[in-house]
Amino acid sequence: MAIDVSVVVPTYNRLPRLKRTLAGLAAQVGVDGCVEVIVVSDGSVDGTDDWLRSTELPVPLVALSQPNAGPAVARNTGIGVATGEIVLFLDDDVVPEPNLVAAHREHHGGADRDLVVIGPMNTPSDLVLSPWVEWEQRMLYKQYAAMARGDWLPTARQFYTGNASVRRRHLEDAGGFDPSFRRAEDVELAYRLGDAGLEFRFTPDAVVLHYAERSFGSWRANASAYGHNDVIFARDHGRTWLLDAIGREFQDRHRLVRTLTRSSLRYPRFGRATTNSLALVARSTASWVPDSISHATLSLVYNVEYYCGMSDEMGDPALLLDMFEQA
Repeated sequence: MAIDVSVVVPTYNRLPRLKRTLAGLAAQVGVDGCVEVIVVSDGSVDGTDDWLRSTELPVPLVALSQPNAGPAVARNTGIGVATGEIVLFLDDDVVPEPNLVAAHREHHGGADRDLVVIGPMNTPSDLVLSPWVEWEQRMLYKQYAAMARGDWLPTARQFYTGNASVRRRHLEDAGGFDPSFRRAEDVELAYRLGDAGLEFRFTPDAVVLHYAERSFGSWRANASAYGHNDVIFARDHGRTWLLDAIGREFQDRHRLVRTLTRSSLRYPRFGRATTNSLALVARSTASWVPDSISHATLSLVYNVEYYCGMSDEMGDPALLLDMFEQA
């Protein structure tokens, strides 16, 4: 049987979690003989490369290794050797449900147009999340619920390569992932796929369990990086509409978010000290204060970090403040 789906999994120093990902792929149903698995070790130094060359693998796979260059380059490496018509991207900290590959394959096969298929990354019942990762997962669940209800259609901004698939020819036509991005490289590619006329489809039946884990510092840094990258998308990639949309969204943020963001931009030292204090409170009390308070504090910290990242990339806080005023 011809290969229909190439599953591409970049990995970096997560061998125990990668083993669970591959065990989940070994348990897939309804796709015998039509799937290949490609794992790209992005400079791992935790024994991943040796294990991938061993006889312990739960599923046949193509194992590749490269110097550490980031997830965009690793995924491009996987795309370069893929033979399937459809490329399914998974992260190395997810465990696919048994029908995952079949669900992605079915949605592409039954479509009358070219699609980007996005599935949910659900929280496992056996995992205790850190408060900030739990907040992150809650934000994802809000998006999933809204898309499932039809409140709005999925867009490039919901293209998370922890669980998403695209026809290989579209990836090749788009030139793959931009290696200059270490964060939001998936969203950047998705914008180009959207420009090429692809439709984004959210499919609740294509599920992975997300064993998410990140430090509080990494969580904050991600917020800032997404702010930087949104400015780059708008300024350097011709997506000027994006800043207008962000300005309008800002007006709908909670009053505390808007107040602290403006204060942080006008008085950077005060704003940074205040945000750091809130971050300390959020990190140290999140496990025992009421969920509503913890959630609100983490939302405040994340949003301010994001907008400060935008300001840093713009180079002048006044530009962002003016954007808010004109929205």
